[in-house]
Amino acid sequence: MSDLKLDNLHKSYGATKVIHGIDMQIDSGDFCVFVGPSGCGKSTLLRMIAGLESVTSGTVSIEGQPVNHVPAAQRGLAMVFQSYALYPHMSVRQNLSFGLENLHMPKQEVQERINEAARMLQIEELMDRKPGQLSGGQRQRIAIGRAVVREPKIFLFDEPLSNLDAELRVAMRAEISDLHSRLGNTMIYVTHDQVEAMTMADKIAVLRKGLVEQFGRPLDLFNYPANRFVAGFIGSPAMNFADGVIKGASVVLNAGGTIPLPQGRFDTTDGQQVTFGIRASHLSLDENGPIKLSVKTVEQLGTESYVYGQLDDGTDFALHQLGQVDVQQGTVINLAPTLDHSHLFDTDSGLTQRIDTAPT
Repeated sequence: MSDLKLDNLHKSYGATKVIHGIDMQIDSGDFCVFVGPSGCGKSTLLRMIAGLESVTSGTVSIEGQPVNHVPAAQRGLAMVFQSYALYPHMSVRQNLSFGLENLHMPKQEVQERINEAARMLQIEELMDRKPGQLSGGQRQRIAIGRAVVREPKIFLFDEPLSNLDAELRVAMRAEISDLHSRLGNTMIYVTHDQVEAMTMADKIAVLRKGLVEQFGRPLDLFNYPANRFVAGFIGSPAMNFADGVIKGASVVLNAGGTIPLPQGRFDTTDGQQVTFGIRASHLSLDENGPIKLSVKTVEQLGTESYVYGQLDDGTDFALHQLGQVDVQQGTVINLAPTLDHSHLFDTDSGLTQRIDTAPT
Protein backbone atom coordinates (compact mmCIF):
# COMPACT_ATOMS: atom_id res chain seq x y z
CA MET A 1 0.00 0.00 0.00
CA SER A 2 1.20 3.51 -0.80
CA ASP A 3 0.18 7.08 -0.18
CA LEU A 4 0.02 9.79 -2.84
CA LYS A 5 0.60 13.52 -2.50
CA LEU A 6 -0.08 16.25 -5.05
CA ASP A 7 1.62 19.61 -4.44
CA ASN A 8 0.42 22.69 -6.39
CA LEU A 9 -0.11 20.63 -9.53
CA HIS A 10 -0.61 22.49 -12.82
CA LYS A 11 -1.15 21.28 -16.36
CA SER A 12 -1.24 23.38 -19.53
CA TYR A 13 -1.46 22.57 -23.21
CA GLY A 14 0.23 25.59 -24.72
CA ALA A 15 -1.72 28.62 -23.54
CA THR A 16 -4.65 26.49 -22.39
CA LYS A 17 -4.59 25.75 -18.65
CA VAL A 18 -6.55 22.65 -17.60
CA ILE A 19 -5.30 21.96 -14.04
CA HIS A 20 -4.95 24.99 -11.79
CA GLY A 21 -2.86 24.22 -8.73
CA ILE A 22 -4.22 21.10 -7.03
CA ASP A 23 -3.07 20.06 -3.56
CA MET A 24 -4.19 16.70 -2.22
CA GLN A 25 -3.10 13.97 0.19
CA ILE A 26 -4.43 10.46 -0.44
CA ASP A 27 -3.54 8.15 2.41
CA SER A 28 -2.34 4.58 2.04
CA GLY A 29 -5.24 2.17 1.56
CA ASP A 30 -7.80 4.86 0.72
CA PHE A 31 -10.36 4.47 -2.06
CA CYS A 32 -10.42 7.99 -3.50
CA VAL A 33 -12.83 9.05 -6.24
CA PHE A 34 -12.34 12.02 -8.56
CA VAL A 35 -15.79 13.18 -9.65
CA GLY A 36 -17.03 16.08 -11.72
CA PRO A 37 -18.69 17.05 -14.99
CA SER A 38 -17.15 16.34 -18.39
CA GLY A 39 -14.12 18.52 -19.04
CA CYS A 40 -13.38 19.27 -15.38
CA GLY A 41 -9.86 17.74 -15.57
CA LYS A 42 -10.36 14.53 -13.58
CA SER A 43 -9.01 12.15 -16.27
CA THR A 44 -6.11 14.50 -17.01
CA LEU A 45 -5.25 14.53 -13.31
CA LEU A 46 -5.32 10.72 -13.20
CA ARG A 47 -3.07 10.49 -16.25
CA MET A 48 -0.60 12.89 -14.63
CA ILE A 49 -0.46 10.61 -11.59
CA ALA A 50 0.04 7.61 -13.89
CA GLY A 51 2.84 9.30 -15.81
CA LEU A 52 0.90 9.30 -19.08
CA GLU A 53 0.75 13.11 -19.05
CA SER A 54 3.62 15.41 -18.13
CA VAL A 55 3.38 17.84 -15.22
CA THR A 56 3.66 21.51 -16.18
CA SER A 57 4.51 22.50 -12.61
CA GLY A 58 4.10 21.11 -9.12
CA THR A 59 4.96 17.67 -7.76
CA VAL A 60 3.47 14.17 -7.75
CA SER A 61 4.89 12.11 -4.87
CA ILE A 62 4.38 8.40 -4.14
CA GLU A 63 5.51 7.11 -0.73
CA GLY A 64 7.14 10.51 -0.16
CA GLN A 65 9.25 10.35 -3.33
CA PRO A 66 8.70 12.78 -6.24
CA VAL A 67 7.95 10.85 -9.44
CA ASN A 68 7.49 13.66 -11.98
CA HIS A 69 10.35 12.37 -14.08
CA VAL A 70 9.85 8.65 -13.38
CA PRO A 71 8.49 6.82 -16.48
CA ALA A 72 4.98 5.44 -16.17
CA ALA A 73 6.18 1.82 -16.30
CA GLN A 74 8.46 2.39 -13.31
CA ARG A 75 5.97 4.08 -10.96
CA GLY A 76 4.52 0.81 -9.69
CA LEU A 77 0.97 1.76 -10.68
CA ALA A 78 -1.66 -0.12 -12.68
CA MET A 79 -4.39 1.55 -14.71
CA VAL A 80 -7.78 0.22 -15.81
CA PHE A 81 -9.17 2.07 -18.81
CA GLN A 82 -12.71 2.81 -19.93
CA SER A 83 -12.07 1.01 -23.23
CA TYR A 84 -10.63 -2.15 -21.50
CA ALA A 85 -7.51 -1.95 -23.78
CA LEU A 86 -7.26 -5.73 -24.18
CA TYR A 87 -5.23 -7.36 -26.96
CA PRO A 88 -7.90 -8.86 -29.27
CA HIS A 89 -5.63 -11.55 -30.77
CA MET A 90 -4.59 -12.90 -27.36
CA SER A 91 -6.45 -15.22 -25.03
CA VAL A 92 -7.47 -14.03 -21.56
CA ARG A 93 -4.51 -15.92 -20.11
CA GLN A 94 -2.12 -14.23 -22.51
CA ASN A 95 -3.62 -10.79 -21.80
CA LEU A 96 -3.01 -11.34 -18.09
CA SER A 97 0.52 -12.66 -18.51
CA PHE A 98 1.82 -10.34 -21.22
CA GLY A 99 2.90 -7.45 -18.97
CA LEU A 100 4.55 -9.76 -16.44
CA GLU A 101 6.47 -11.62 -19.14
CA ASN A 102 7.78 -8.30 -20.47
CA LEU A 103 9.21 -7.71 -17.00
CA HIS A 104 11.04 -11.08 -17.33
CA MET A 105 9.25 -12.47 -14.32
CA PRO A 106 9.85 -16.21 -13.68
CA LYS A 107 7.18 -18.36 -15.36
CA GLN A 108 6.16 -20.00 -12.09
CA GLU A 109 5.46 -16.64 -10.44
CA VAL A 110 3.56 -15.45 -13.51
CA GLN A 111 1.36 -18.53 -13.37
CA GLU A 112 0.75 -18.18 -9.65
CA ARG A 113 -0.31 -14.54 -10.00
CA ILE A 114 -2.61 -15.31 -12.93
CA ASN A 115 -4.25 -18.21 -11.11
CA GLU A 116 -4.82 -16.12 -8.00
CA ALA A 117 -6.33 -13.23 -10.00
CA ALA A 118 -8.56 -15.63 -11.94
CA ARG A 119 -9.82 -17.18 -8.71
CA MET A 120 -10.38 -13.80 -7.07
CA LEU A 121 -12.33 -12.39 -10.05
CA GLN A 122 -14.09 -15.70 -10.85
CA ILE A 123 -12.83 -15.85 -14.45
CA GLU A 124 -11.23 -19.30 -14.43
CA GLU A 125 -13.57 -20.60 -17.14
CA LEU A 126 -12.69 -17.67 -19.44
CA MET A 127 -8.93 -18.14 -19.56
CA ASP A 128 -8.76 -19.66 -23.05
CA ARG A 129 -11.24 -17.30 -24.70
CA LYS A 130 -10.40 -14.16 -26.66
CA PRO A 131 -11.84 -10.71 -25.84
CA GLY A 132 -14.23 -10.85 -28.79
CA GLN A 133 -15.91 -13.87 -27.20
CA LEU A 134 -16.61 -12.06 -23.92
CA SER A 135 -19.39 -9.78 -22.69
CA GLY A 136 -18.66 -6.22 -21.59
CA GLY A 137 -18.69 -7.21 -17.93
CA GLN A 138 -16.33 -10.12 -18.55
CA ARG A 139 -13.92 -7.90 -20.48
CA GLN A 140 -13.94 -5.41 -17.62
CA ARG A 141 -13.06 -8.21 -15.20
CA ILE A 142 -10.12 -9.16 -17.42
CA ALA A 143 -8.92 -5.55 -17.53
CA ILE A 144 -9.08 -5.42 -13.73
CA GLY A 145 -7.33 -8.81 -13.53
CA ARG A 146 -4.48 -7.50 -15.68
CA ALA A 147 -4.02 -4.72 -13.12
CA VAL A 148 -4.28 -7.11 -10.15
CA VAL A 149 -1.52 -9.45 -11.37
CA ARG A 150 0.95 -6.58 -11.39
CA GLU A 151 0.46 -6.15 -7.61
CA PRO A 152 0.74 -2.36 -7.97
CA LYS A 153 1.32 0.22 -5.28
CA ILE A 154 -1.78 2.10 -6.44
CA PHE A 155 -4.69 1.13 -8.71
CA LEU A 156 -5.96 3.80 -11.12
CA PHE A 157 -9.44 3.46 -12.67
CA ASP A 158 -10.48 5.80 -15.51
CA GLU A 159 -14.30 5.61 -15.81
CA PRO A 160 -14.11 1.79 -16.03
CA LEU A 161 -17.87 1.16 -15.93
CA SER A 162 -19.16 3.78 -18.35
CA ASN A 163 -19.57 1.29 -21.21
CA LEU A 164 -21.73 -1.11 -19.16
CA ASP A 165 -25.51 -1.17 -18.79
CA ALA A 166 -27.10 0.09 -15.56
CA GLU A 167 -27.62 -3.32 -13.93
CA LEU A 168 -24.09 -4.48 -14.67
CA ARG A 169 -22.65 -1.20 -13.42
CA VAL A 170 -24.22 -1.80 -10.01
CA ALA A 171 -22.78 -5.34 -9.89
CA MET A 172 -19.30 -4.20 -10.96
CA ARG A 173 -19.31 -1.37 -8.40
CA ALA A 174 -19.81 -3.97 -5.71
CA GLU A 175 -17.05 -6.17 -7.15
CA ILE A 176 -14.51 -3.34 -7.25
CA SER A 177 -15.41 -2.30 -3.70
CA ASP A 178 -15.03 -5.91 -2.57
CA LEU A 179 -11.67 -6.11 -4.35
CA HIS A 180 -10.50 -3.03 -2.44
CA SER A 181 -11.61 -4.57 0.85
CA ARG A 182 -9.68 -7.78 0.13
CA LEU A 183 -6.49 -6.24 -1.26
CA GLY A 184 -6.32 -3.07 0.84
CA ASN A 185 -4.40 -1.21 -1.89
CA THR A 186 -4.76 2.50 -2.49
CA MET A 187 -7.23 3.04 -5.32
CA ILE A 188 -8.03 6.19 -7.30
CA TYR A 189 -11.19 6.08 -9.37
CA VAL A 190 -12.43 8.61 -11.92
CA THR A 191 -16.13 8.96 -12.73
CA HIS A 192 -18.72 11.57 -13.72
CA ASP A 193 -21.37 9.57 -11.83
CA GLN A 194 -21.85 10.93 -8.31
CA VAL A 195 -23.78 7.79 -7.28
CA GLU A 196 -20.65 5.73 -8.01
CA ALA A 197 -18.63 8.23 -6.01
CA MET A 198 -20.95 8.14 -3.00
CA THR A 199 -21.26 4.35 -2.89
CA MET A 200 -17.59 3.43 -3.41
CA ALA A 201 -15.35 6.12 -1.96
CA ASP A 202 -13.57 6.65 1.33
CA LYS A 203 -12.77 10.15 0.08
CA ILE A 204 -14.19 12.19 -2.81
CA ALA A 205 -12.56 15.05 -4.69
CA VAL A 206 -15.16 17.14 -6.53
CA LEU A 207 -13.52 18.86 -9.51
CA ARG A 208 -14.68 21.75 -11.67
CA LYS A 209 -12.68 23.58 -14.33
CA GLY A 210 -9.36 22.13 -13.16
CA LEU A 211 -9.85 22.95 -9.48
CA VAL A 212 -10.85 20.87 -6.47
CA GLU A 213 -14.05 22.39 -5.12
CA GLN A 214 -14.10 20.11 -2.06
CA PHE A 215 -12.23 17.03 -0.82
CA GLY A 216 -13.50 14.84 1.97
CA ARG A 217 -15.62 11.90 3.09
CA PRO A 218 -18.79 11.27 1.06
CA LEU A 219 -21.29 12.10 3.81
CA ASP A 220 -19.32 15.20 4.81
CA LEU A 221 -19.68 16.50 1.24
CA PHE A 222 -23.37 15.59 1.30
CA ASN A 223 -24.08 17.18 4.69
CA TYR A 224 -21.60 20.07 4.58
CA PRO A 225 -21.11 21.17 0.95
CA ALA A 226 -18.52 23.93 0.64
CA ASN A 227 -20.46 25.74 -2.07
CA ARG A 228 -23.53 25.60 -4.27
CA PHE A 229 -21.74 23.61 -6.99
CA VAL A 230 -20.85 20.75 -4.63
CA ALA A 231 -24.33 20.85 -3.09
CA GLY A 232 -25.91 20.52 -6.51
CA PHE A 233 -23.52 17.85 -7.77
CA ILE A 234 -23.51 15.49 -4.78
CA GLY A 235 -26.84 13.82 -4.08
CA SER A 236 -29.61 12.40 -6.24
CA PRO A 237 -31.88 14.10 -7.05
CA ALA A 238 -29.87 17.30 -6.95
CA MET A 239 -30.43 19.73 -4.08
CA ASN A 240 -33.28 22.22 -4.57
CA PHE A 241 -32.25 25.88 -4.76
CA ALA A 242 -34.38 29.03 -4.39
CA ASP A 243 -33.10 32.61 -4.37
CA GLY A 244 -34.12 35.02 -1.65
CA VAL A 245 -33.03 37.73 0.77
CA ILE A 246 -32.21 37.71 4.48
CA LYS A 247 -34.66 39.61 6.66
CA GLY A 248 -33.94 39.30 10.35
CA ALA A 249 -33.73 35.63 11.28
CA SER A 250 -35.48 34.43 8.13
CA VAL A 251 -34.99 34.12 4.40
CA VAL A 252 -37.74 35.55 2.22
CA LEU A 253 -37.88 33.64 -1.06
CA ASN A 254 -38.21 35.53 -4.34
CA ALA A 255 -40.91 33.00 -5.28
CA GLY A 256 -42.87 33.80 -2.11
CA GLY A 257 -42.74 32.31 1.34
CA THR A 258 -40.71 33.06 4.45
CA ILE A 259 -38.47 30.40 5.99
CA PRO A 260 -37.12 30.82 9.54
CA LEU A 261 -33.44 30.00 9.95
CA PRO A 262 -32.04 27.76 12.71
CA GLN A 263 -30.37 29.89 15.37
CA GLY A 264 -26.57 29.94 15.25
CA ARG A 265 -26.37 27.95 12.00
CA PHE A 266 -25.69 30.61 9.35
CA ASP A 267 -23.37 33.61 9.02
CA THR A 268 -25.56 36.18 7.25
CA THR A 269 -26.37 39.89 7.30
CA ASP A 270 -29.74 41.58 6.95
CA GLY A 271 -30.52 42.32 3.30
CA GLN A 272 -28.00 39.79 1.98
CA GLN A 273 -28.92 38.08 -1.28
CA VAL A 274 -28.79 34.33 -0.67
CA THR A 275 -29.75 31.01 -2.22
CA PHE A 276 -31.73 28.70 0.03
CA GLY A 277 -30.94 25.00 -0.46
CA ILE A 278 -32.88 21.94 0.67
CA ARG A 279 -32.74 18.33 -0.46
CA ALA A 280 -35.87 16.72 -1.87
CA SER A 281 -35.89 14.18 0.98
CA HIS A 282 -35.82 16.97 3.59
CA LEU A 283 -39.19 18.39 2.51
CA SER A 284 -42.62 17.25 3.66
CA LEU A 285 -46.20 17.85 2.58
CA ASP A 286 -47.73 20.48 4.88
CA GLU A 287 -50.75 22.61 4.06
CA ASN A 288 -49.19 25.43 6.11
CA GLY A 289 -45.72 25.02 4.58
CA PRO A 290 -44.04 28.18 3.25
CA ILE A 291 -43.00 26.67 -0.12
CA LYS A 292 -45.75 26.55 -2.76
CA LEU A 293 -45.14 24.05 -5.57
CA SER A 294 -47.06 23.75 -8.85
CA VAL A 295 -46.90 20.03 -9.63
CA LYS A 296 -45.72 19.03 -13.12
CA THR A 297 -44.83 15.35 -12.71
CA VAL A 298 -45.48 12.65 -10.12
CA GLU A 299 -43.44 9.42 -10.06
CA GLN A 300 -44.98 6.73 -7.84
CA LEU A 301 -42.46 3.90 -7.41
CA GLY A 302 -44.38 2.02 -4.73
CA THR A 303 -41.88 2.21 -1.90
CA GLU A 304 -41.04 5.85 -2.64
CA SER A 305 -42.41 8.80 -4.60
CA TYR A 306 -40.96 11.80 -6.44
CA VAL A 307 -42.90 14.97 -7.12
CA TYR A 308 -41.45 17.51 -9.57
CA GLY A 309 -42.74 21.01 -10.17
CA GLN A 310 -41.99 24.73 -10.14
CA LEU A 311 -42.19 27.62 -7.70
CA ASP A 312 -44.07 30.77 -8.64
CA ASP A 313 -40.94 32.32 -10.19
CA GLY A 314 -40.31 29.26 -12.41
CA THR A 315 -37.64 27.68 -10.21
CA ASP A 316 -37.58 23.87 -10.52
CA PHE A 317 -38.18 22.03 -7.25
CA ALA A 318 -38.57 18.38 -6.22
CA LEU A 319 -40.02 16.41 -3.31
CA HIS A 320 -38.97 12.88 -2.34
CA GLN A 321 -41.15 10.91 0.05
CA LEU A 322 -40.99 7.34 1.30
CA GLY A 323 -44.08 5.37 0.42
CA GLN A 324 -46.92 6.70 -1.74
CA VAL A 325 -48.34 10.22 -1.93
CA ASP A 326 -51.78 11.52 -2.82
CA VAL A 327 -50.59 14.26 -5.16
CA GLN A 328 -51.95 14.92 -8.64
CA GLN A 329 -50.32 16.53 -11.66
CA GLY A 330 -51.53 20.11 -12.17
CA THR A 331 -52.29 20.79 -8.52
CA VAL A 332 -50.57 23.20 -6.13
CA ILE A 333 -49.12 21.80 -2.89
CA ASN A 334 -47.39 23.34 0.12
CA LEU A 335 -44.08 22.02 1.40
CA ALA A 336 -42.27 22.49 4.70
CA PRO A 337 -38.47 22.17 4.89
CA THR A 338 -36.71 20.36 7.72
CA LEU A 339 -34.89 23.41 9.07
CA ASP A 340 -31.96 21.50 10.58
CA HIS A 341 -31.16 20.23 7.07
CA SER A 342 -31.44 23.59 5.32
CA HIS A 343 -28.51 25.26 3.54
CA LEU A 344 -27.71 28.84 2.59
CA PHE A 345 -25.29 30.03 -0.09
CA ASP A 346 -24.18 33.53 -0.91
CA THR A 347 -25.80 34.32 -4.25
CA ASP A 348 -22.72 36.07 -5.69
CA SER A 349 -19.92 33.75 -4.56
CA GLY A 350 -21.87 30.51 -4.20
CA LEU A 351 -20.08 29.80 -0.91
CA THR A 352 -21.92 28.15 1.94
CA GLN A 353 -22.93 30.45 4.78
CA ARG A 354 -22.93 27.73 7.45
CA ILE A 355 -21.01 28.39 10.64
CA ASP A 356 -20.69 24.67 11.38
CA THR A 357 -18.64 23.11 8.58
CA ALA A 358 -17.51 19.63 7.61
CA PRO A 359 -15.08 17.87 9.98
CA THR A 360 -11.49 17.92 8.75
